Amino acid sequence: MAKILVTGGAGYIGSHTCVELLNAGHEVVVLDNLCNSSEESLHRVQQLTGKNLTFVEGDIRDAQTLDTVFAGHQIDAVIHFAGLKAVGESQQIPLTYFDNNIAGSISLVRAMERAEVFNLVFSSSATVYDEANISPLNEEMPTGMPSNNYGYTKLMVEQLLQKLAVADERWSIALLRYFNPVGAHKSGRIGEDPHGIPNNLMPYVTQVAVGRREKLAIYGNDYNTVDGTGVRDYIHVVDLANAHLCALNNRLNTQGCRAWNIGTGQGSSVLDVVKTFERVNNVPVAYSIEPRREGDVATSFADNARAVAELGWTPQYGLEDMLADSWNWQKQNPTGYQN
Repeated sequence: MAKILVTGGAGYIGSHTCVELLNAGHEVVVLDNLCNSSEESLHRVQQLTGKNLTFVEGDIRDAQTLDTVFAGHQIDAVIHFAGLKAVGESQQIPLTYFDNNIAGSISLVRAMERAEVFNLVFSSSATVYDEANISPLNEEMPTGMPSNNYGYTKLMVEQLLQKLAVADERWSIALLRYFNPVGAHKSGRIGEDPHGIPNNLMPYVTQVAVGRREKLAIYGNDYNTVDGTGVRDYIHVVDLANAHLCALNNRLNTQGCRAWNIGTGQGSSVLDVVKTFERVNNVPVAYSIEPRREGDVATSFADNARAVAELGWTPQYGLEDMLADSWNWQKQNPTGYQN
């Protein structure tokens, strides 16, 4: 089994991936600056698995911290989640996003090169696709200039990693283009705990349901979709976590850089999500219809055939599971990890 450095491992997707890594027998070292996460998630990861991990509080932009981590551990591969991810905020403080997400990633791969560790799984996003593409989106489709700075940072890091792998054949890099991660661990012990007002649909829905927010704003009901609301591909976070293990296994034996879509291949509208949440969990969700948001597309869902064929990965959970698990986490942890 391998020793894996997980940057941003205390976050939502990172913590669920740590559970799957530990359960698969890997050793885990987490590096996280806790700017948008809680160390409590890692305590719970260890409780859930009955296994220990190593936690280093630090920033990927700090070369000395990175060198210390690589010198102190025989790292075999890196899964890179660390970064800022709020779309709206990225429009207001672009330099902060460029520094964290782009410069931070360069700092990380420089440290990996110094330590002669060349296996990397990068947390990317479906936002890198050109908005003119028609869903289902596949990996052969052109990327475009994302309409927000968060997506731009993902695209920039993808491109620099692709160029790095061309220039130096020692590198083996997986780019995982996530669609919309939702859900939580079945236990309800770890889940999504955004600081401040949530940017994503699901934590907003659960916070309305638990009484933390008055109502959900649905942006636009005049799209050319089944009910006029935006259609997205929601993927259970545990399925997403397992995709990282599959990508890791693939990349440990292969050279070069390759992208995979991680989605279910099914689209669900915002209203469908809200109505299904209410039905599955028997709890009401108040909402209002608001004007469309700039930069939102009507429909976005994955063609996941490449990941299924090449990674041996298949999503196991449907929308009802995702919504039941999201609510299970929220009702057990009404204020997230700050209980």
